[in-house]
Amino acid sequence: MRNLLLVFLFFCSISYSQSLLKLTTEINDSIDYYLEVASFNKEDKRYFNKAIIYIDKAIDYAKKHGEYSKLPDCYLVLGGVYYDLGKPDTAIENFIRSINLYKKNVPSANLALAYYSLGKCYLEKNKIDLAEIYFNKSSEIYGALNFSDAIELINIQKGIIQKNKEKYDEAISIFSSVISSISNESFFDTKVEAYYQIGEIENLKNNTNNAIDFFENALIMNYNHSKNIQLQKKILRQLSNTYKKNNQLDKSQIYLERYVSIADSLDNFYNHSLSENTFDRIQFDKQLKTIEQLDKEKKSQQKTLRFSKLISILSIALISILSLLSLSLYKNNKIRISTNKLLKEKNKELTIEKERAERASKARAEFLATVSHELRTPLNAINGIAYILLNEKPKATQLNYLKSLEFSGKYLLTFINDILEINRLESDKVLVEKINFNLIDLVENIKTSFNEFIIENNINFHLKIDKDIPPYTIGDPTKISQILINLVNNAIKFSKNGDVWLTIQKIKESKNQIVLSFEIKDNGIGIPKDKQKSIFDSFSQGSVEINRTYGGTGLGLSIVKKILEILGSDIILESDVNKGTSLQFNLTFDKGEIIEKKEALQESENLPTKKTIKILLVEDNKINQMITKKMLEQKGIFSVIIDNGEEAIEHLKTNTYDLVLMDVHLPGINGTEATSEIRSFDTTTPIIALTAISLNENREMLLSYGMNEVITKPFVPEEFYTILFNFLSNTEE
Repeated sequence: MRNLLLVFLFFCSISYSQSLLKLTTEINDSIDYYLEVASFNKEDKRYFNKAIIYIDKAIDYAKKHGEYSKLPDCYLVLGGVYYDLGKPDTAIENFIRSINLYKKNVPSANLALAYYSLGKCYLEKNKIDLAEIYFNKSSEIYGALNFSDAIELINIQKGIIQKNKEKYDEAISIFSSVISSISNESFFDTKVEAYYQIGEIENLKNNTNNAIDFFENALIMNYNHSKNIQLQKKILRQLSNTYKKNNQLDKSQIYLERYVSIADSLDNFYNHSLSENTFDRIQFDKQLKTIEQLDKEKKSQQKTLRFSKLISILSIALISILSLLSLSLYKNNKIRISTNKLLKEKNKELTIEKERAERASKARAEFLATVSHELRTPLNAINGIAYILLNEKPKATQLNYLKSLEFSGKYLLTFINDILEINRLESDKVLVEKINFNLIDLVENIKTSFNEFIIENNINFHLKIDKDIPPYTIGDPTKISQILINLVNNAIKFSKNGDVWLTIQKIKESKNQIVLSFEIKDNGIGIPKDKQKSIFDSFSQGSVEINRTYGGTGLGLSIVKKILEILGSDIILESDVNKGTSLQFNLTFDKGEIIEKKEALQESENLPTKKTIKILLVEDNKINQMITKKMLEQKGIFSVIIDNGEEAIEHLKTNTYDLVLMDVHLPGINGTEATSEIRSFDTTTPIIALTAISLNENREMLLSYGMNEVITKPFVPEEFYTILFNFLSNTEE
């Protein structure tokens, strides 16, 4: 019984020791994971960058956790990546690092591999003496480890060195030794390479018959044992060349056809090809790895065998079962802990990426808000000054300049609106309005707005509207205007000296609804077939190339498509190069009510009868102060200007005004906060917001602070006066 207890304690101690060993290798397993992923990615040149990233992660991980014994492996793999990338200098740096670290321990197969890899780098840089030194060091270690097949791989490199030195006899001696030394079929690629190299030497010596014999031997061995397609391809090529050199043209043609067949099949199989020399290097490296793996498996099998013998000698079934059960439970627990640890790391990375994306989205929204405000504010000044000067009866010589300034301001505003609009449409925050409007007037106004552009491009513009279409419909006039303006603008731009047709027809009508077809057609340059699918994409290659030539942002068609998707429709494109383009879409409208047209606003009809009208203007921008004040003076309105919210609040506590114009963006207390404070003691005075409105601002939000109406900068003077006089008339009543 005492002996049984001792045996049980012995097994428990073994189990505990193995558990500690597993615990210490947990971090190594994580490093090995990164290196394994890196090795997988380095097999394809397209993913070398990923391989380098994972190796860097392994290096950082090893340094962070103090696992410096893994660093030489990392540098060895990294050197291999840079070697395959064709950067021998960087590869040399990493191989030297790995060698310096490996030398601190007992010589190993990895140290031999590092010397071998360093020798290949120097051989590629034509530093033959250094290459030979490191190949010899690699051979010494492989010899001490009894890796005979690995030594033969190095001997191949030594033979190639002698061949390059034109020491053909020494090279043949080395290759012949390789041929006689290799018996393991797993390394017959090396043997085939030796036959091939001797054949090349005989060819260089003009011994074509001997060369053919060695090439034929290499080809036969390749067929029977190796089946390495790349080796087979270069052997066939040399056979064809050698037979041709020997004036045996029939055989040369046969081998040439076989070579071409293999080359074509390889080209079709791979998305990109490696050079033969690069392929050979990778194959030899793989063989060295195979040798090391076989050695590891051999050692593992020896350990397993010794452990099995120990179990057989002890032959205590109960203790064996308990030991195995304990090991299994412990292993499963460690696997679970390791898996959870890796999952936590991945979750942490995902959280970081998510936060980064959210920050980018927030930054984009803030950028758009800033762009909207900072660009619209000076545009308000440009358009306002142009309007004021045009209404002050300028000289005939100045009139064209002022009209050009007005046109440029409107064009710049359209340009900015295109950029902001495409981002607004992509933000999924777009609502469709239902407004009763005159569709025919809308289309006529759009045509009129293009008169100058039509004349400039010498366009014959044809507007055809179905007589059965009711004048008033219910829909979103803003979005319909955006669609038609963009499409008509493109048609005119790309049809210089040609014709443009805008046709609107009734497709279907019911009691409450009507379906209309819109077609914009031109006989301009047309769109190539290969560009038609991508022409509606934002900043697509097709739109960018065209608009570089003809001007514009390239966003018009993208905006049109997105708006039509929001309205539940799609656009149909038909186009032929140099014949023209047709764009057609259908929209459904509710029937509207006829509204009596109002005449243009006249000062005498809209101004209240009150003798003096007083308006408080709260605006911090000096130019906007001047423009707004001047526009009010043109209508005989007296105004007082305050440039911040705090003073406006205090001023209104002791002064009365017919109306307040409140800029939203003010220093200190902004316009919304100031309005909310004013409403605590004054609920009757109309307050109208002046804002360069952004994506995050909206009418409902501004009105919720107590504002009565919103005017967007840069505002249209007629709309400005209309809103102003409506509120002034109401206050008079």
